[in-house]
Amino acid sequence: MTLTGKDLIAMGFEQGAWFGPALAEANAQNLQGDDLRQYLERIAPPRKRPLLSEPAPFAMHIEAEGEEDAANVAAVERTMAKLMRTPTLVGGAVMPDACPAGPEGTIPVGGVAIARNAIHPGMHSADICCSVMMTEFHDLAPKDVLDTMHAVTHFGPGGRRNGERFTLSPKLLDAFRENRFLRDAKIVQAAQEHLGTQGDGNHFAFVGISSATGRTCLVTHHGSRGPGAGLYKLGMKAAEKHRKRLSPETEKGNAWIPADTEQGEAYWEALQLVRKWTKANHNGLHQAVVERLRARQERRIWNEHNFVFRKDDLYYHAKGATPVDEAFLPDSGGVQIVPLNMAQPVLLVRRAEGAPEHGFAPHGAGRNRSRTAHKRSLGGRPDAEVFAAETEGLDARFFCGRIDVSELPSAYKDAGVVRRQMAEHRLADVVDEIVPYGSIMAGDWEHDAPWRVKARAKRAAKEAAA
Repeated sequence: MTLTGKDLIAMGFEQGAWFGPALAEANAQNLQGDDLRQYLERIAPPRKRPLLSEPAPFAMHIEAEGEEDAANVAAVERTMAKLMRTPTLVGGAVMPDACPAGPEGTIPVGGVAIARNAIHPGMHSADICCSVMMTEFHDLAPKDVLDTMHAVTHFGPGGRRNGERFTLSPKLLDAFRENRFLRDAKIVQAAQEHLGTQGDGNHFAFVGISSATGRTCLVTHHGSRGPGAGLYKLGMKAAEKHRKRLSPETEKGNAWIPADTEQGEAYWEALQLVRKWTKANHNGLHQAVVERLRARQERRIWNEHNFVFRKDDLYYHAKGATPVDEAFLPDSGGVQIVPLNMAQPVLLVRRAEGAPEHGFAPHGAGRNRSRTAHKRSLGGRPDAEVFAAETEGLDARFFCGRIDVSELPSAYKDAGVVRRQMAEHRLADVVDEIVPYGSIMAGDWEHDAPWRVKARAKRAAKEAAA
């Protein structure tokens, strides 16, 4: 009997272009019974995966303490519930500093999503391997460290100019060129130009005093800059092709690359190389301070909080969550860094006894409202007035020379609440605090950007004509 497409559909296979060649071969070989099914299962494209009928389980380590908090927590829970219907996900968690980050169904800041055999570029976001590094100095004044860091660092868009660039390891550069994702010319160029830069937004250089040792410490916070952004873009493009084929119902932002494919292995390798680059980026800045001051360092620690971590075939996507499980800490002594805001201590933490199985803690104070909403909430007060009130007693600086009020302490969640909930949920124990002396952030460098200047001129012209 000649097999037809109806026979394959009756066997449970999805109709598609593959039917023609499959039927021709099966009929030519006169395949039947188990032999036929084994052949078809071997060559059939993967079955489309629908959204989960119910969200995969996720832990909420966040509680509302006030009306604004309540709205934020509700929004986070809604977006997680939608996110956790993604077919690959088996579990997740929400940290005390969580806040929404995009359309509903997008992993929130402070979110953890655990996928089986899948890497979701959208769940580690564009700032791959955003991370923090701390160096503790033997005998240096905090002002000297902050002044020196100000002299060696670079904030704002783009990279360093010729003659001012840090040297990238030739071995790491060669590894970029050998990876199918990172060999992109723009990524390779950015890997060289952006080394020794910190970007903008909530990235910072912070100097303070360790409560435990009394020594001066430098803490930096930034991610993978251009190389990470480039990898994210290519990863999302690759994942979208898989989404269309494997799970059209899945939100575009939650598309995935199957981890056990050649492409998945290359993407995982690319993530590890970007991790190495990001650590080198931090390390280069810290070492520049050490060398300029001819300093003696006591210790240096580093951890990411925006990355993907692997245990067997499970991939833990952390978007603004600090790993504290030893399995996720290949180059750490178990002490991790959790910054809050420029007026609060940077916390050094360890995993708490009896901590949840997922193995994550908060990454910082988070926000209850957007940057724009926060600026509106200030009621038109001059930036300088707000800055003076919120940074009294601190040596707070903005690299571009313009205050960014959306990065001042009041823009963030109550640090005390985040810290208390971290303890109550047994996420991590604080082992030291770095009490703030001062900090450097990018500042509102976009104020003088051409599009901002043009918009102000247009607005002024309208007001003059009114």
